[in-house]
Amino acid sequence: MHIPARLTGPGARRTGRVTAVIVVALVGGTLGLLLGGRVHTAAGPTEVELSLRPSFGGGTTVQIPPLGALDFDTHAGPIGLRAQVTELRLAPARKLIDDPKAVDDLADTVAGEVRHGVIVMALRGVGLALVLGFLAGLLVFRSWRRALLGTAAPVAGLAVLSLLGWLTFDPRSLAEPRYTGLLANAPQVVGDTHNIVDRFSHYRENLARLVGNMSRLYAATSSLPTYEPDPSTVRVLHVSDIHLNPAAWNVIRSVSTQFRVNMIVDTGDLMDHGTSAENKFADDIKTLKVPYVYIRGNHDSGSTQRAVRRQKNAIVLDDDMRTVNGLTIYGVGDPRFTPDKSTKDDTFPVSRLQSIGSGLAAQLAKSGQRPDIVMTHDPTEGERFSGLSPLLLAGHTHARSTRLLPSGSRLFIQGSTGGAGLRSLDHSEPTPIELSVLYFNRTTHRLQGWDDLRLGGLGLTSAQIERHLEPQPDREIRLQPVPASPPPSPSTPSAPTPATTRPSSGG
Repeated sequence: MHIPARLTGPGARRTGRVTAVIVVALVGGTLGLLLGGRVHTAAGPTEVELSLRPSFGGGTTVQIPPLGALDFDTHAGPIGLRAQVTELRLAPARKLIDDPKAVDDLADTVAGEVRHGVIVMALRGVGLALVLGFLAGLLVFRSWRRALLGTAAPVAGLAVLSLLGWLTFDPRSLAEPRYTGLLANAPQVVGDTHNIVDRFSHYRENLARLVGNMSRLYAATSSLPTYEPDPSTVRVLHVSDIHLNPAAWNVIRSVSTQFRVNMIVDTGDLMDHGTSAENKFADDIKTLKVPYVYIRGNHDSGSTQRAVRRQKNAIVLDDDMRTVNGLTIYGVGDPRFTPDKSTKDDTFPVSRLQSIGSGLAAQLAKSGQRPDIVMTHDPTEGERFSGLSPLLLAGHTHARSTRLLPSGSRLFIQGSTGGAGLRSLDHSEPTPIELSVLYFNRTTHRLQGWDDLRLGGLGLTSAQIERHLEPQPDREIRLQPVPASPPPSPSTPSAPTPATTRPSSGG
């Protein structure tokens, strides 16, 4: 077999040797960076371990065992920064309790101590990277010259990492933390998904406790330089698709208290069948102690709507507009009643829902009124109000999402605050419990930011809070022509009467 000379000549051998030197030095330098990039430092009343770690996406993680962790998308690259609280120092902690003035200086103290720790960690990591890069070259090639030349590779690698981190650093990420935590004793106390129904009261209690721990940790450790809710902020809790799940009330009560919300808005599907036997479920609304603004979903009947209206703190909207805590809210109930697949309205075409939404939007536009919030159950109908309000709230899909429409209106779709109800046990992975705290400027009535809360579904123990900021809270909202819809079906919707057949598996 003939091998080309260009692959075996002196030039090729020289290239191979150089490549080998670089690879060995980079391996040694990377190992040195990870081993040396680790330091313990004081941070107020705690001891914190700072370390560099391999990471596909970069970023920064703050771990506080056993409660959970905060993640920040601070930078991109193969190296991430981890800060883990390892110890609570009793003497400084007692000083904070005994001396209220010490709390005022805590932020500056912690910032200075962490900054010093990061500098020491970086210097140690770089130094050990160069040393191990040199020693790796010396060990493999037995040549001082090659080992010295090889140290150029870690230097270049560190320069690239530093440049990448600097170019991709996003200070905005510090205002949008993401919390993830575990309820460690849940499997023993609660049980798995097979016996969760038998121990439902334990599950509800632990969910509330988990939300409390989660929100306290989030409030204590998140840094929000861009936007921080103040006492004048109007705080609105958005829930949807509770689907007769009693655990949802514990979560809603806990979040309402922890985040000091001014009102709760519910975009429908409180029940599963809309029968009169389910109406007692609405009685928990009066225990929430804040206004509860509600619209009917496609699983809620007229009887459901009347049961909610009987609660002293409830406000039911059905093609109505009310001002609550300074915010003007327009809401309309879902025109369908589809609790199960035997109901006539299950064949309700999308075109007809769009047509109904367009008609209601045209009436609202003609009135000249521009509410701060529009509530519909189905986002397909809600999108027809684009340009009539800065914020359109919906549910129905059991999957949270949000997007800006061309008019400037934000369409915000909430997930299922009830984890899709007990029907979620039918699936291999239970639907998560989702709800959001929305922050409004009391003067402009515009959305400033929101916290998305997500808890693992029935039998699961994960919890997450993620903050988002509105990029342009005072943007212009442009009224646009309502898009044409196909002609509606000639059939008429069935009356919203309760059904008694089995529940559907969908929303």
